[in-house]
Amino acid sequence: MADTPRPRRPTMTDIAKLAGVSQSTVSLVINHMSGAKVSKATRDAVLRIARELGYPLERHALPAAPQERNLIVYLSDELATSPHAMQTIEGARDGAWEHGCLLAVFATRGDPALEGAVLARMLADPGLLGVVYATIFTRAVSLPPALAGVPAVLLNCHTRDRQYSSVVPSEVLGGFAATMHLAQAGHRRIGLINGEGWIEAAAERLKGYRQALSTCDLPFDPILVREGDWQVGAGYRHALDLLSLPEPPTALFCANDLMALGAIEAVRKLGREVPEQVSIVGYDDQDLARYTTPPLTTVLLPNYEMGRWAAQALIDQTRGAVARRTSIKMDCPLVERDSVAPRA
Repeated sequence: MADTPRPRRPTMTDIAKLAGVSQSTVSLVINHMSGAKVSKATRDAVLRIARELGYPLERHALPAAPQERNLIVYLSDELATSPHAMQTIEGARDGAWEHGCLLAVFATRGDPALEGAVLARMLADPGLLGVVYATIFTRAVSLPPALAGVPAVLLNCHTRDRQYSSVVPSEVLGGFAATMHLAQAGHRRIGLINGEGWIEAAAERLKGYRQALSTCDLPFDPILVREGDWQVGAGYRHALDLLSLPEPPTALFCANDLMALGAIEAVRKLGREVPEQVSIVGYDDQDLARYTTPPLTTVLLPNYEMGRWAAQALIDQTRGAVARRTSIKMDCPLVERDSVAPRA
């Protein structure tokens, strides 16, 4: 089925290309950096092109006088291990700004000493509204003692006692949607190339895979399941292994887009075609999924939407719009492209 791409938001890089300047110059202009030696003509051109492209200049407008309690601290264990962290930050930033709040981001690598130092400094700020506590892997967490009594919302994590509002992706439904899509295309032997089983997301996606097989009266065959490490090489190796079985699968569900990319290369290595002979579904909907050959059917991990929800929930909670705590699992919808075909 043809893909209906989500509209891509214009970036500073797009503005820079059209204005014939560097991305750093665009940033200086849009963020109103003082002391920048940028001519009026260049400044006017950058702002004009930004408006023509629909770039949201209001996000970078100079703030009015600070409101009481308008600072949100975003505390994350990791920022650089994947693109997911930056997408959630973008969502949280936009959700905060729409309500006159600013987002301050800190990465701690899960170091209790660094977490404590950041919190000691930021909790003393009279403008603090609350804390968004985020993790790169979906998991149960034990919050720092310093957060006791502080308004907080958990992003991509949760506590065992469910005492805080939280948002996580609905991984079971995501795994179910991916597998069901392949089953509905007529595939009866569907392989799964998963991540490490100790990671909550991998365990949940496996659960969704098994539920979809059961719904379609297809037997679960453990020989068709492999554990990878979320990297391209693992997808390649495990796909070669699965497709070399005496009774190989006709379709592969890969638990992220990088492993799906490796699986596509493995299919080609064996002289076969995607999707004519082997159908493949990924997970995450990273940008690369649009540019594989063929474009990859995948499951959307709603990072931006989760970040936005977390900021909104924190603001509602602290400003009295919502009294009770709420924990949600956000939908992970299937994005159909061209890597799945009916079983030959």
